[in-house]
Amino acid sequence: MKVTELEVPGVLLLEPRVFGDDRGFFLESWQADRYAEIGLRDAFVQDNLSRSSKGVLRGLHLQNPNAQGKLVSVPFGSVVDVAVDVRIGSPTFGKAVSVELSGENHHQLFVPRGCAHGFCVTSEWALFSYKCDNVYSPKDEMSVRFDDPELGIEWPQLGMAYSLSPKDEAAPKLRDIDPSRLPKFG
Repeated sequence: MKVTELEVPGVLLLEPRVFGDDRGFFLESWQADRYAEIGLRDAFVQDNLSRSSKGVLRGLHLQNPNAQGKLVSVPFGSVVDVAVDVRIGSPTFGKAVSVELSGENHHQLFVPRGCAHGFCVTSEWALFSYKCDNVYSPKDEMSVRFDDPELGIEWPQLGMAYSLSPKDEAAPKLRDIDPSRLPKFG
């Protein structure tokens, strides 16, 4: 497996080995010992799967204080996936990184605790899968505005308006969130 640490500490792009032929392919999407070797020792306690149509933009979401680390992938379709460092005291606070995840490239992204996460579907529809190292906690959920200009996220231009939830449409910019509500670095 190829592992690349992106510009935000702890955000990892993972490229599992894919074994394929004219009949299809096989890959290990998770193997505890192998992932522990690259530092992902946390036990995942919840798996989620969502299906979304082209233009659906979900995020930017996080939980604090009951944060979640996430290992995300796209078994079918394609998305632009984004992680934003919102950890107070981080040298990359406010830095966003993005990658394409698809059923074709089989890449995974590990989004550590303290980073906001979101994605935009670029195919007709996509299945989005994520393993979480903590359970969903509605009382701790937070959102950051997806188009906050200070984050500099380059979302895909699809020739159509993004489809957002009311919660995501109303999300505040990062600078408008009380710093005491944000996670701490380290």
